Amino acid sequence: MLFNSIDFAIFLPIVFILYWFVANKNLKLQNFLIVAASYLFYGWWDWRFLSLILFSTLVDYFVGRKLKIEDNLVKRKILLWASILVNLGFLGFFKYYNFFLDNFITAFSFFGTEIQATSLNIILPVGISFYTFQTLSYSIDVYKRNLEPTKDFISFSAFVSFFPQLVAGPIERATHLLPQFYKKRHFDYGKAVDGMRQILWGLFKKVVIADNCAEYANLIFNNSADYSGGTLVLGALFFTFQIYGDFSGYSDIAIGTSRLFGFDLKQNFAFPYFSRDIAEFWRRWHISLSTWFRDYLYIPLGGSKGSNSKRIRNVFIIFLVSGFWHGANWTFIIWGALNAIYFLPLLLTKQNRNHLDVVAQGRNLPNIKEFSSMFLTFSLTVFAWIFFRAENIEHAFNYISQIFSKSLFTIPEQLPLLTIILTLFFVLVEWRGRDEQHPLAKLIYLKSYQRYSVYLIFIFLIFMFHTKEQEFIYFQF
Repeated sequence: MLFNSIDFAIFLPIVFILYWFVANKNLKLQNFLIVAASYLFYGWWDWRFLSLILFSTLVDYFVGRKLKIEDNLVKRKILLWASILVNLGFLGFFKYYNFFLDNFITAFSFFGTEIQATSLNIILPVGISFYTFQTLSYSIDVYKRNLEPTKDFISFSAFVSFFPQLVAGPIERATHLLPQFYKKRHFDYGKAVDGMRQILWGLFKKVVIADNCAEYANLIFNNSADYSGGTLVLGALFFTFQIYGDFSGYSDIAIGTSRLFGFDLKQNFAFPYFSRDIAEFWRRWHISLSTWFRDYLYIPLGGSKGSNSKRIRNVFIIFLVSGFWHGANWTFIIWGALNAIYFLPLLLTKQNRNHLDVVAQGRNLPNIKEFSSMFLTFSLTVFAWIFFRAENIEHAFNYISQIFSKSLFTIPEQLPLLTIILTLFFVLVEWRGRDEQHPLAKLIYLKSYQRYSVYLIFIFLIFMFHTKEQEFIYFQF
């Protein structure tokens, strides 16, 4: 079920009414309702894959229960690896089977040996990259004794399948989200209103910004050989705002929806395109995934400690794995490697934690140094996004080579002024609200008639541009 669909517009108020007006006096009933609603939400796409969520839930629940009573280190490790292998096994089969098979065949062909093998027509389950990592965090934290394993199967099922963030995150930690299912929730009007504002902002990002930019990004990338370098730069910029508006828009809707039901999810995007270096960008982009890899992979490998060779190794591992997590294509791996190359100079010179504050805090405009740093970081990010969007490596290099040609400074053949104006307006609103969790939180400082005027403008734009339901990009990851 898509957040930007009529189905969800009907589904959400029904669940909200049942949750607060029917089940509000019974915590277990509320949690059971969340599980039922979450399974309906996911099964709306394809009910057959509900068995994967249920199986992962059962495995990690019982692994947690066994870890509670098991003190033998060897047996504890076996239990942990059972959870890891089940979850990553599902992810590996559905997402990477054909990738490894094709590359295996190619490798043997290179050495003159032909292998006959048939790829499988595998459907990638929506959200599998997200909920496998979420439930894995539970097993790992219980193993490390950072979390007390739960006895409440319904609460644990609700944690694994929580519908607002089930399909595309944020990837919540068990230590943060699971305890919220144990506590009685009370309706908070202020929190609910701000949740609605964040939903509105997320829909604007998706429908008005991302889907508009997608139309031209797809046109230019799919026909890149026909366009000048200037047009290709514009195509890369359109994709840059498409993927941000699409993915962060989903997170905004997920966080806002969760607040309607009394839950707090962690911020997943913190205005990353205003970053002053790549390290800051990765502290602000897809925060839940970046911190997951940091805590469960990078730090266990040694993190930033040890010799330079080990630090370089760890950085490349974390970025390459992050790239591979996004998809079974060498373009994602190169995208990850590029970001590792961007990041390494900052790490080796110990400048990777220079910018922990909000840029130009307390000022309307950045100074020249801040603007230059943001422009350079943004440019590097746009360049890396070309590999992320390209169909394959050859397409990416051809696209880049055409950019750096004599046609770079020609007027773009595609120049959709309305989309450009809307995108600039979007950047301006984000800049004004960069010190909040979402820009519309600033509306609380306006008079009521001003607030409602802004709401109406955003609602009008969403309805005007909502011509058809477009899937979210990260559904395919």
